[in-house]
Amino acid sequence: MTDRSRLISLIEATANAKVVCVGDVILDHFHYGSVERISPEAPIPVLKLDHEDTMLGGAGNVLRNLAGLGAGVSFLSVVGKDHDGRSVERLLADIGVTDTPIVDENRRTSVKSRFLAGGQQMLRTDRETVCDLSEDQQKELIDAATAAMTDARVLVLSDYKKGVLSKNVIQALIAAARAADVFVVVDPKGADFSAYSGADVITPNRHELLDATGMPTNSDEEVIAAARHLIDTFSFGAVLATRSKDGMTLVEDGDSVRHMKAEAQDVFDVSGAGDTVVATLAGAIAAGGDLGEAAELANIAAGIVVAKVGTAVAYSDDIISSLHHLDITRAEAKVLALRSGVERIDAWRRSGATIGFTNGCFDLLHPGHVSLLEQSKGACARLIVGLNSDASIKRLKGDDRPVQTEAARAAVLASLGSVDMVIIFSEDTPIDLIEAIRPDVLVKGADYTVNTVVGADLVQSYGGRVELFALEPGHSTTATIARLAGETC
Repeated sequence: MTDRSRLISLIEATANAKVVCVGDVILDHFHYGSVERISPEAPIPVLKLDHEDTMLGGAGNVLRNLAGLGAGVSFLSVVGKDHDGRSVERLLADIGVTDTPIVDENRRTSVKSRFLAGGQQMLRTDRETVCDLSEDQQKELIDAATAAMTDARVLVLSDYKKGVLSKNVIQALIAAARAADVFVVVDPKGADFSAYSGADVITPNRHELLDATGMPTNSDEEVIAAARHLIDTFSFGAVLATRSKDGMTLVEDGDSVRHMKAEAQDVFDVSGAGDTVVATLAGAIAAGGDLGEAAELANIAAGIVVAKVGTAVAYSDDIISSLHHLDITRAEAKVLALRSGVERIDAWRRSGATIGFTNGCFDLLHPGHVSLLEQSKGACARLIVGLNSDASIKRLKGDDRPVQTEAARAAVLASLGSVDMVIIFSEDTPIDLIEAIRPDVLVKGADYTVNTVVGADLVQSYGGRVELFALEPGHSTTATIARLAGETC
């Protein structure tokens, strides 16, 4: 594996990278709820809607992931003259993309609606128009993309076969990229890859590789053979085959082959993982990485997003955190930054888990702490612990505290089976953390009253509950420190 400091440097450098992305934008609409009964009208489940989310999908999800890496992006696509098209424009603006798609009055904006209960998809509906762009629209798209390439290092073609990337458009864009010395990354669709001839790297999944070659793709050797067939047939520089639980295989023109194992993550949703691979690959190359380094980072990013629900994003700090965690224990991997933590918590909640929260300094963990955490875990499916940072403890308890650093305290907490996640916070109280997490159960020791628990009013306002559990008598961090201070060697 590449030196991890080098990979971290590449991810950090994506903030200065420039990428052009062209492809089919899709509006992903998610309907979340629960199923409690069967319809009396037909033998089908009734979904009781809880909430809905709308986000960019297709090439738009590639864009979201590039924005999550901090890369500068020029985006070329087409939408219909409809409400969904305006929603796409608004969502683009939300992630800082100023480019607006071409508006086709004869086209419906592509929308995929997914209905989920208990973390599982029940139904998907598609609303779309599938047809090639007019000649004038094709020229407009090619001219705009070619102009954008003068300031970019990578061109991404994200093909969902909705009509934006016809064979003529693809070949014209690859030729323009060649002339501008721009690296071409293609996310292909369909069984005919001839339109993508000359691309620097193509990223089929296992099924796409099989369909395009007619060759088996079950073993490492079969994947390599199929990839080499594509390279020889269509003059690709490389094939990065994504293989689900079997990871990824990078086959380059020549003899270079690299297998990358799938990152060990809880899999909640594979939607959009291919988009994350393409975006991370492109961002890393645009930042100055070689193809092997970029593929390693793409593999790590894919492992991150499959642990999230929906068409998700692997942010640069997610990837850096994962790189730091590669050599540490599973326990330490429970320690997350707030944004990553909230995304995982949302995934747990959507799978039906009850979320509990408690907080404290946990300086010199003792049996009283352990007892409280075990009781807390008994009140929920997933227990989140908010941990005071070193700086906040000094403000609260004086310059001689904490005895242990926040990293040491977090690692010890995370090693407990009762704790599912640790999030360090720097404020004097955890109220901002509670607002972000919105736990179903807020837990403190019985030395508090409900009225004195920070965040109790907030949790109760949306139907959550506050639990006060008995403390193990005879245990105190302050008393322990005092006893230690009085001891002599």
